Amino acid sequence: MADTAFTEITTGLQFPEGPVAMPDGSVILTEMFASRLTRVAPDGTKTTVAEINGAPNGLAVGPDGALYLCNNGNAFTARDAGGLLYPGPFDESKYIGGRIQRVDIATGTVTDLYTHCGETQLRAPNDIVFDKQGGFYFTDHGTRTERSADRTGIYYAKPDGSFIEEVAFPVDGPNGIGLSPDEKTVYWAETHTGRVYQRAITSPGKLAPPDSSTVLCGLPGYQLFDSLAVDGDGNVCVATIVNGGITVISPKGEVLQHIAVDDRITTNICFGGPDYQTAYITASSTGRLLAMKWPYKGLKLNY
Repeated sequence: MADTAFTEITTGLQFPEGPVAMPDGSVILTEMFASRLTRVAPDGTKTTVAEINGAPNGLAVGPDGALYLCNNGNAFTARDAGGLLYPGPFDESKYIGGRIQRVDIATGTVTDLYTHCGETQLRAPNDIVFDKQGGFYFTDHGTRTERSADRTGIYYAKPDGSFIEEVAFPVDGPNGIGLSPDEKTVYWAETHTGRVYQRAITSPGKLAPPDSSTVLCGLPGYQLFDSLAVDGDGNVCVATIVNGGITVISPKGEVLQHIAVDDRITTNICFGGPDYQTAYITASSTGRLLAMKWPYKGLKLNY
């Protein structure tokens, strides 16, 4: 078993998600229940990049060097359980609608790019990944009440605000999304079913029809999925809730390893460092950013 010792980079975050490893060694992440983007320096020092109206989730750097943000629009209410923070039920009175936004890192200026796809309102965008062509795929997790839940989709869009299209529908609570290293496959995780799905990419933003291989992997028992990253070996590395940690799934759907984290709501992973073999992990209910040496190949994102 590989060494899975963690370094705690910082604490005191208000439900961190969406980590992005920056070239200077810092990590920019979202604090969903503080409504801000925060830069965490290697020594753990925190500075605010931007204040967000709503609740920021997934984050990625685009081809222009700006940040692109999934804002769930306050789809969750913050709840505290003995000092642990977790997403509570949907509150219509606080909801502002989901949106995709562009954030200027230097100035903190936030611009709405998409609030709808045609007539369809974006409900609670969650995670985002750019392809080599400069477009991006994102998930819409949707909102859930005690008795109902949205049916949502997977989308593809351009960062200049000129084009958005739904590429997969329906999906149930999609969360993390990523691309295979050769960009021939898109993967996404469904939170509540505990499954990772895959679809072949026929051209940018176009997916092959679902078939018998569409479900890459499902976990037994009560394990839920959050965000994901794909590593250099093509493994789908999924943040796992309840059984807190990172579940490493091979491109063939085999569970290779579960890397346990001492937080039942482990939500995100990204890769950084000189060789992209440092994994940064958000332990969200305890408000921490962790780092570890990744036991597989790292992978550099497109931007």
